[in-house]
Amino acid sequence: METQIKTKKINYGDLIKETVILTAAVAVISAAVYFFLVPSQTSVSSISGLGIVLSNFIPLPLSAITMVLNVVLLIIGFLTCGKEFGVKTVYTSIVLPLFLALYEKIFPDFESMTASPELDVICYILVVSVGLSILFNRNASSGGLDIVAKIMNKYLHMELGKAMSLSGMCVALSSALVYDKKAVVLSILGTYFNGIVLDHFIFGQNLKRRVCIITKKENELRQFILHELHSGATVYEAIGAYNMQKRNEIITIVDKGEYQKLMDYINREDPEAFITVYTVSEMRYRPKR
Repeated sequence: METQIKTKKINYGDLIKETVILTAAVAVISAAVYFFLVPSQTSVSSISGLGIVLSNFIPLPLSAITMVLNVVLLIIGFLTCGKEFGVKTVYTSIVLPLFLALYEKIFPDFESMTASPELDVICYILVVSVGLSILFNRNASSGGLDIVAKIMNKYLHMELGKAMSLSGMCVALSSALVYDKKAVVLSILGTYFNGIVLDHFIFGQNLKRRVCIITKKENELRQFILHELHSGATVYEAIGAYNMQKRNEIITIVDKGEYQKLMDYINREDPEAFITVYTVSEMRYRPKR
C-alpha cells in the first residue's frame, strides 16, 4: 500500500507580493513612530509608546526596548491567533525595530517636523492608521499592543479600533510617570481618536448598506436589483399595523456605488416608496458542506 504525501505548493509570486506589502506597511508605521510619536513626547496606543516611557529609565535605545517588548507579546499572539497571524507578525515585529534603528542612524537627534506636540499626535494617528489597517486586513500586526487588540477582537468580538483604544489607555496613562499633564492628556486623547480613525480605515472602505424597500413596483424593482445591479435580494411579507394590508418588503445589501444607482432608480420610478437604510460593516456566510 502506497502512502501519498501531498505537499502544498508555495506560490513565490504571492509570497513576494505579501512580503512587499507587509514591509511597506511596517515602514509607514515605524516612520509614524519615529517622526511624529517620539517628538510629541506622548504615548499613543502602541508598544513603541511604552518603549518611549521606558527609555527614560532603561539605558537602551528605543529600537532595542521595542524588540524586547514585542517578543513577549509575540509568543502570546502566535499561540492564540493562529500560525498565519503568528508568522506574519514575527516578520513585522523583527522589521519594525530594524526600521526604527535605520531612522535613528539616518536622522539622529531628530526633532519635531511641526514644532507642536498636538500636530505631531494628529499626524501620528493619521499615518499609523494607514499602516495598521493594511496589516490587520492582511491578517497580520506590527506586534505589541496590536497583538493584544487582535486577541480582544477574536475572543471578545470587539472592533479592532476599540480594542486598540482600550489596550492603549494603559500605555497612555503610563506617560504620567515621565511627562507633564499636557502630555498625559494628549496621550489619552490620541489613543481614543487613534481607535476611531483605525476603525474608519479598516471598515470604512468596506461599509455596505442594507436597504429595505416597500414599493408599488415590486417586480420592476426586483428585476432592477438582480439584472442591473447584479446583486441579491430577499423578499419578506410585511403587514401594515393600521389597516392590516399585506405588502412585500424587498431587502438588499449594496455598496456605495450600487446604493446611489438604487436610490436614483427608486426616486425616478416610485418616489412614494417607503425605504429604510442601515449601515452594514460585516457580512458572514457559511455554506453547507
